Amino acid sequence: MKTELPVVSTNPHANSSAPACPSAHGPKLDYELVLDCVHCGLCTASCPTYVETSNEADSPRGRIYLMRNVIDGTLALDDDVKRHLDLCLNCRACETACPSGVQYGRILEPFREFMAEAEPGRQVQTLNALQRFLLFHVFPYRWRNRVSLAPARLMQWTGLDWLTEKIGLTRLLPQSLRAMKQMLPALKPHYGYLPEVLEPEGKPRARVALFLGCVADALYPETNYATAKVLQANGCEVWIPRNQGCCGALHYHAAEEAPAREFAAHNCEAFGAHDAARFASLDAIITNAAGCGYQLKDYAHMMHNTPHAEVAARFQSKVRDISEFLMALGPVKPKHPLKLKATYHDACHLRHAQQIFRQPRALLEMIPGLELIPLPESELCCGAAGSYNLTQPEMADRLGKRKSANIVSTKARALFTGNVGCLMQITRHLKAIDPNIWCAHPVDALWASYSGEIPKEVAE
Repeated sequence: MKTELPVVSTNPHANSSAPACPSAHGPKLDYELVLDCVHCGLCTASCPTYVETSNEADSPRGRIYLMRNVIDGTLALDDDVKRHLDLCLNCRACETACPSGVQYGRILEPFREFMAEAEPGRQVQTLNALQRFLLFHVFPYRWRNRVSLAPARLMQWTGLDWLTEKIGLTRLLPQSLRAMKQMLPALKPHYGYLPEVLEPEGKPRARVALFLGCVADALYPETNYATAKVLQANGCEVWIPRNQGCCGALHYHAAEEAPAREFAAHNCEAFGAHDAARFASLDAIITNAAGCGYQLKDYAHMMHNTPHAEVAARFQSKVRDISEFLMALGPVKPKHPLKLKATYHDACHLRHAQQIFRQPRALLEMIPGLELIPLPESELCCGAAGSYNLTQPEMADRLGKRKSANIVSTKARALFTGNVGCLMQITRHLKAIDPNIWCAHPVDALWASYSGEIPKEVAE
């Protein structure tokens, strides 16, 4: 059954080409962005929640109707409206599908901030105290992540993790903690410290800075290591600023904009964006996580109307995803074969927010012996969406199962994707169906083919 939506307001602002002047208590957004939506419905097939529920209010078009009527004052911002807006993953797939160029994220994000102003902390109200502590006080800090994961690493390496699962001890944990434990991948040894500067191999071609991230560096340290080594192999001098921090995405998507801006200002300083002349010598700031990459590329928007706006725009202009940068540079061809069938999942903030689609596939197709198989519904979100799998576990679980079933249908032995959250979510769900599928970042496969260090998941 499709839910009927409220009739669009007859407010003269709502039906004219002039932007409305929302009341003082309304969301701080450009009403023209709302008017861009012509309600054609072409976005619905690309919306993960609509595909799952068939509820018009859970589609991008439906949510824009709801927000527009709230702004116009013809609809109350009640719990039902909030529920439909909260269920949105903000995956931006609708933006890719939209023929009118509707900037859905630019509508939803300020509207969520407006809801949070009236009800502070509402974006994470479904989380318990420990989850909120981890989300805001551990996950955004690289060293805190590493320390907090030490017991999990020890349990995995000693086999205690398997034993506690086998005898059922983990069932004594609260459901929320069991879910977080299930998301943990097989934790590999951390690389420790990389030199602050890595010299290029062969002829120097570029000077880049590497953004390490926070959760990604703790859970998938091998990917940061591989990224640095691949850049070196492609003639790049790699600078790794020591005092860099979180991109700010975890706070920003929870409508905690003040700390998110603090992280952004800190990174602008750490990467030297305040010194225009010196910053000009840097060819790119490289990231390997789609969510971080989009957040870094959005710093100018985040910092508008602040003293840091100009510096943030300068910083943002240099940010590149690793696949985007390598394909523009012209990658050195890898030589060592990886003989396996693989498929690729489009991380939402890479495919839809950054419009990076072809580059990761092109890199994987360069690897000798690797056969890349198309993934059905590759553009649909896997349900990770930052902290969504914590705040909306039921829908995230449905989308995770849908994604893993599509992956298994390809009969691929490896799944590649360009985001840490996607890797965690997909790995968790594949464990229940086929735990032998290798889940990794494309750069992990690329480094294996450059170095000849074949991962045990492939060798087996």
